[in-house]
Amino acid sequence: MRTRFILIQTSHPGNVGAVARAIKTMGFDDLVLVAPRWPNVLRREIAIQRASGATDVLEKARIVATLDEALDGMHHLCATAMTPRDFGPPTRSPREHFDLLLETEQEAQASKARIADMNENSGIAFLFGSERFGMANSDVYRCHVALSIPTAPQFGSLNLAAAVQLVAYEWRQALGGFAVHDAASHGTPADARQMAGMLAHWQQALVEIGFLDPAAPKKLMPRLNQLFNRASPSEEDIHVLRGIAKTMMALAARQPR
Repeated sequence: MRTRFILIQTSHPGNVGAVARAIKTMGFDDLVLVAPRWPNVLRREIAIQRASGATDVLEKARIVATLDEALDGMHHLCATAMTPRDFGPPTRSPREHFDLLLETEQEAQASKARIADMNENSGIAFLFGSERFGMANSDVYRCHVALSIPTAPQFGSLNLAAAVQLVAYEWRQALGGFAVHDAASHGTPADARQMAGMLAHWQQALVEIGFLDPAAPKKLMPRLNQLFNRASPSEEDIHVLRGIAKTMMALAARQPR
């Protein structure tokens, strides 16, 4: 679904830059500002600095005079309002609302065609009010839902960019999310032969340092076997463990018998 983030009467240029960065990390780039305090906010140095790699989102962002212009082409409107209103759209957490919007997990397969159609023909807009005053009631009343981020009851004040980041994250997760890539190298897993050779090496070392009595071994080696199985050592790990066993044996050889 086409996704737009709308900031209404934003007062701090730094927040605009931080919002650009927040939505880009979640794969979004449609940012519209309604009557910001600074007409040149997208070019102000603090906004560019806070964007930090998302200057392309700032360059693409639009400034409009009215909310009507910002909502052009959008079909589903989500206000963000921490304070519940006694009149207006239902208040839901982002996750709860997105689950309802895209249907339940059990119906996910059946809804794929529907979501694809929504992607082609619909737009969802997330509206955020001024840092100082939040959203006006009249703007909230225009929306289909008021999203409220669950926070600690004693302190629910969120920075504008932080609120945008949370909503953008939840919406991206609802759409399927991004895969997490493990950049660390974990090495090639040791095979059974390497594991058995290492355990035999350790058994010899433990005997030589006096920790294992070969006449009464009990269950020490099977327990170590299970321990290393749970650890799933790599080939490099096996080399380290055998190096430890080798050092134990060398030190034991130096001790008087």
